[in-house]
Amino acid sequence: MSIMTGFRATALVLGASAFVSGSAIAAMVDGPAVKWNHSVWGKKRAFTASAEKLAEILKEKTGGKFIYKIHYGAALSKSKENLDGIKLGAFQAATFCNFYSPGKNPAYMIFSLPFLPMNDWKTSLAVRKALLKHPALVADMDRWNAMAYTTTLLPTYQLMGKGAPPMKITDWDGKRVRAGGGIGTAMELLGSTRTTMPAPEVYTAIQRGTIDAVSFPFTYAFAAYKIDEVSQWFTGNLSPGTAECPIIFNKDAYAKLPDQYRKLLQDSIDEVDQASIAAYKKHDLKNLPNFKANLKEIVYPADELAKFHAKAGKPVWDEWVAKNKGKFDAASVLKTVFDTAASVK
Repeated sequence: MSIMTGFRATALVLGASAFVSGSAIAAMVDGPAVKWNHSVWGKKRAFTASAEKLAEILKEKTGGKFIYKIHYGAALSKSKENLDGIKLGAFQAATFCNFYSPGKNPAYMIFSLPFLPMNDWKTSLAVRKALLKHPALVADMDRWNAMAYTTTLLPTYQLMGKGAPPMKITDWDGKRVRAGGGIGTAMELLGSTRTTMPAPEVYTAIQRGTIDAVSFPFTYAFAAYKIDEVSQWFTGNLSPGTAECPIIFNKDAYAKLPDQYRKLLQDSIDEVDQASIAAYKKHDLKNLPNFKANLKEIVYPADELAKFHAKAGKPVWDEWVAKNKGKFDAASVLKTVFDTAASVK
């Protein structure tokens, strides 16, 4: 290679390096040193993938100036008291679940209604994001000096159990089912006996025949508690309901951030959401083949699903709207669900 050729090659490499370096610098967000604390219960898992991704983005994009520390194991607050902690300013961010304290977030209980049209990731994400911006749900958070950042996209629930598989709607009559919230109400309307117990006790209850089935987020929660080891069947498309456990921020802490940090938080939402979906899908890729190989999968035809929705869905929706009439625009909240789901291509 000639000296001139070598010089040109070197120049090209240096030029490319300069371009990459310049792009990296442009992508950085400069600002003051900030540390936020995030309160959550349990351990690092798919459920916390969104918070983990946010922490990673903030550290990377600010060169370590914005530290977002996640405190696991309810180290900062009990799971049912994260809204209280946010209101007090005890920490800047947290995860909370709507079903932990219905009285604290009445409009958020829309997420616990059974058989809502949120059966795939794209639709579920669109509906959740639309609801978090609804005035009634914003007002729920305002009471706690909180703002919803984004959803943790809790998967749609399914049912798993032991004994005669419920192949049609009438087969649920007489079954003993561990299910909470709106799903529990729906199971009662189907003739099932609703039971409650801590999740760690479900394995033994199904094994001993104390209960016939359990409703959990699909698929990761069933695998986490090893319910498949003592079960004989699972529903593949019943999708009786879900819940919502958003990431929330203290409004004062958010307002104190410089503009560029607030913009970075908002610009990162899509990436944070996709991290949640990827984490849950990873569990599905591992768990679903195992479930299908060892258990009977129940897939209800469309006409049978319509019976579930008519008998145990719509009556619960109508009751919820009537119960909350005068408290907030519950009819508008419910309409947002169906309008948004219908708009998803």
